[in-house]
Amino acid sequence: MFARNVSFHLKSNVLPDYTRTFEKDILPLLRKQNGFKDEITFSGPGGIDVTAISLWDNKANSDAYNTSTYPEVLKVLARFIEGTPKVQTSDVVNSTFHKIAAHAAA
Repeated sequence: MFARNVSFHLKSNVLPDYTRTFEKDILPLLRKQNGFKDEITFSGPGGIDVTAISLWDNKANSDAYNTSTYPEVLKVLARFIEGTPKVQTSDVVNSTFHKIAAHAAA
């Protein structure tokens, strides 16, 4: 499993509108992507600092989303976000929710 971790700053007082837009417009796009597994979004105190983690079955599907659909997602969310989101990717080594664990080293 593979993860995309996107962190960004929201404009003041837009968290409820961001959340509604994400659920209405972005989640349906994600669900149509090959290999998409899950999305979890966190908001810090004050609702300004946000981290969104999407889980994918593999890196190739995450990369395909990044080049084909993510630019469209950024356009939809641009009215809520200040600055440029920071994207980091990594292999998922453990998830109790998805019942995966790190593979034993050979």
